[in-house]
Amino acid sequence: MGSISLSHSLRRLWALERFGPSLRFFIALAGSMTWCWYNAQMELLTPLFLGVIASALAESDDSWQGRLFSLCVTLVCFFFTSVAVELLYPYKWLFISALCTATFCLIMLGALGERYATVAYATLILAIYTMIGLEQSRDVLVSLWQQPMLLVIGAAIYGVLSVIWYGVFSQQPLQHSLARLFREQCNYLKAKSALFEPLRNMDIEGHRLAIARQNSHVVAALNDTKTIILHRVDGRGSSKVNRYLKLYFLAQDIHERASSSHYPYQELSQAFFHSDVLFRCLRLLRQQGDGCKALAKAIELRQPFDYGGGHSAALEDLQGAIAYLKQQNNPEWRDLLRSLRALANNLSTLDHLLRDAANPDVIALTKNDTIFDRDPKTLKEAFERIRQHFSIHSLLFRHALRLSIAVAVCYGVMQILHPDQGYWILLTTLFVCRPNYGATRIRLVERIIGTILGLGGSWVLFELFPELWVQALIAVAAGVAYFATRTTHYKLSTAFITLMVLFCFNQIGDGYNLFLPRLTDTLIGSAIAGLAVFFILPDWQGRRLNVVLAQTLRSNGRYLKQIMLEYTQGKTDDMAYRVARRDAHNADAALSSTLTNMLKEPGYFRKQTDIGFRFLLLSHTLLSYISALGAHREKLADAPTYPLLNQEAQLLADSFEQIAEKLIKRQPVEVHSDIEQQQSYRLRDLPEEEDDTLRLLQTQLLLISQQLGSIRTLAAHILNKS
Repeated sequence: MGSISLSHSLRRLWALERFGPSLRFFIALAGSMTWCWYNAQMELLTPLFLGVIASALAESDDSWQGRLFSLCVTLVCFFFTSVAVELLYPYKWLFISALCTATFCLIMLGALGERYATVAYATLILAIYTMIGLEQSRDVLVSLWQQPMLLVIGAAIYGVLSVIWYGVFSQQPLQHSLARLFREQCNYLKAKSALFEPLRNMDIEGHRLAIARQNSHVVAALNDTKTIILHRVDGRGSSKVNRYLKLYFLAQDIHERASSSHYPYQELSQAFFHSDVLFRCLRLLRQQGDGCKALAKAIELRQPFDYGGGHSAALEDLQGAIAYLKQQNNPEWRDLLRSLRALANNLSTLDHLLRDAANPDVIALTKNDTIFDRDPKTLKEAFERIRQHFSIHSLLFRHALRLSIAVAVCYGVMQILHPDQGYWILLTTLFVCRPNYGATRIRLVERIIGTILGLGGSWVLFELFPELWVQALIAVAAGVAYFATRTTHYKLSTAFITLMVLFCFNQIGDGYNLFLPRLTDTLIGSAIAGLAVFFILPDWQGRRLNVVLAQTLRSNGRYLKQIMLEYTQGKTDDMAYRVARRDAHNADAALSSTLTNMLKEPGYFRKQTDIGFRFLLLSHTLLSYISALGAHREKLADAPTYPLLNQEAQLLADSFEQIAEKLIKRQPVEVHSDIEQQQSYRLRDLPEEEDDTLRLLQTQLLLISQQLGSIRTLAAHILNKS
């Protein structure tokens, strides 16, 4: 019994997402520390540790071949950057000119994708780490190549471990990513189920905002999983990851169906307040949410997934409740019951999708199972991608220019105050200065608090454990704790890295001397970062709200057109359809993120927040109605009334495009449109279809058209107040 419990505990430990990277980081730090102690060369410890950290910061998910190539590029960049810093550091004007230019160029490389942005940012950090090594060895005659070689060796130690790990456990990151995706799906289904509570005074808007926010988490998880799959299959399926590719496509289908809305829920609640039919929908949705959570756990623990029993009975009970309502022959319920039947069919399909997840091998992939890769494929494409960002309107260009100026200011302040140890000012600014004000403000506060906690903890531990060998162990432990928390708890990670640095420096007798400079420089660097993001080409979210709203409408219009192609040609799930669907959800998530960032900005710059959130409600409702059309796709081209419905759908998509164009150009938006009002009348007055799918298409198009009036009103308000 004990061995079973131990095996289960080890399996759960292995399933932790940060366990693998933290273990690699521990081995790299412990190995470096052991070598330095064994050879009595503790003065080499700091550059080795800093090299390990820089290499870990440059790490991005990839196959082992891609990771090996990335490591080689990273080591070359690190070496030449470190040598350049050593050569130019004595010449202040030349050094700062080169550093600012390098900052701008490296940040602009982020236009090529996250992988390039990660390596570029780590290279920039390594330049400051080289300065730390130079100051630490300023009283000792060392070779020009010593610091660069030590930094590169430290980076290579972690990099080689990473390549080996990715070769042996290549599927582990994908398993973690899929598990995270299905957990987010669970949270989304649970949030969606709250809409089915038949309460008289339910806060519909509050629930919809919560759903929209959770949808952005699902979209982010989908994008992360797609990126990881692309790095392993190079855009095409392979037998090794085929199982996970099928689960990814299954998650997309679940998301489309979960995000569907078949009728205004408040009307359903009012009509069926005395029935248990909505409670049955709620119960089934929550059961399916639990199924997604169980699937996530099964993927992480690499165990068989058991969807469990009781779902079939819940579906039968729901169908029975709908059949009972139909027997009442209430003419006012006719359209509502059609929507309820569509909802029940959607939930039934969701149930089948989750059952299929128990054996993904039997799921058939579509003919076009290629995943769209947005990364540039040639040097020409890469240069063109970067060239497109050379505009004052580009957020990346503004951030690159802002950070370059901030670096120059930091270096000037460093020379005035204390040039010997002022590198912490530069380092703090690089870590704290984010592309927008809200993120910078949060990072700034967390950096200061974390530094204070780290300094306090260091002082206590210095007093409790004066032995150097104990302090060496503490340095390794603090380094691992930093790495494990750096992406989730920045405040704690700052405290841990402060501990690690101070204990490393104390190995050569400098630990206590760094307390005051570390605190002072952190405050100065944070202040410079805060002032830079406020005054230098500030990216106030409210000023670009019109562009974000336009992109949301435009993406919804393209999604609707792709859905109608599927109704015309038959369900194919081809790349064009999946890209349009993903773009629509990405735009919805971008709007949610923009509004969240607006709330963190000064009062004057968030005056449009209320209108923005009202638009988010409309936008997400609109996307839900369109998603319902996507969830029920089947070929209807031969139906007599389909050409008319297809024409109305194209007109709706064109209306979204027209409003989007006026939002981008800041042209007046008409609050009322006679053409759109007539369109609503036409959709409402169409002869009633017996076919449920045709009737659903008509109903959903009518619901979509009814959103246009409110969208126009809010768009006009936004332009008037901007």
